[in-house]
Amino acid sequence: MSDEMILVTGATGKTGRRVVRMLQQRGVTVRAASRSGTPSFDWTDRSTWEPALRGVTGMYLVAPGLGSPQAAEHIAAFARRASAAGSRRAVLLSVPEGGADQEHVLAAEQALEHAGLDWTVLRPRWFFQNFSEDFLHDPVMSGEVRLPAGDGKEAFVDAEDIAEVAVAALTEAGHAGWHYELSGPRLMTFGDAVAEIARATGRDLRYVPLTAEAYADEQRAQGVPEEWVQLSAGLYDYVRSGGLASLSDGVQRALGRAPRDFSEYAGLAARQGVWNI
Repeated sequence: MSDEMILVTGATGKTGRRVVRMLQQRGVTVRAASRSGTPSFDWTDRSTWEPALRGVTGMYLVAPGLGSPQAAEHIAAFARRASAAGSRRAVLLSVPEGGADQEHVLAAEQALEHAGLDWTVLRPRWFFQNFSEDFLHDPVMSGEVRLPAGDGKEAFVDAEDIAEVAVAALTEAGHAGWHYELSGPRLMTFGDAVAEIARATGRDLRYVPLTAEAYADEQRAQGVPEEWVQLSAGLYDYVRSGGLASLSDGVQRALGRAPRDFSEYAGLAARQGVWNI
């Protein structure tokens, strides 16, 4: 059994729960941080920080609102406390370069970098699992994925790969000081992704490109809060404009292997019945 103890924030999220599983498979003690956990942890309640950090040697950080002005302050203060408490390593889940609120995101990354820890920053692309575990699951189930992303290409990445890179950075030497840009092995449109899922499931699925205005109107009609309508429309517009139409070698650099392909993910998810009607 390892003498490491890793604090995992966002431990029930797409990457967090995978990080927890992979660490436990390596025999590493994990403290899964949440408001309902023991001890309780809340980014906005600093009285919960010290109990959560007690005995911790490394941290996987998923900070809500990373693009907000407050995120850098929270991360700076938390990382300093962690360092003072004896933590040595920290991995931050960030976002790709060039997106919205980049000034605040970079400030949050730099706050971690200046805290006296061996830090690693992960900048992943859109997760494969958005189609099976999150906001794109219902559109796939409906048979029509209606988005304002046009024919913009993105290098979707597997959350399993992201988690594996995080675990390597937390448990192995050689990853400190790295910004890992994490992408899948090929560029795909949302139409390509939907077509892969259709092939894997044998279902009749369609990708329907919308204008930003039509998408926003549909979202509002479904009762989606305006803040999320605007945020998601901006994210899709960035894909449509080609802002993410590039590949990166972060998975290869960190793990010594190529990233998993979307077809492998879609086939496995289909066999697991994720998109069964």
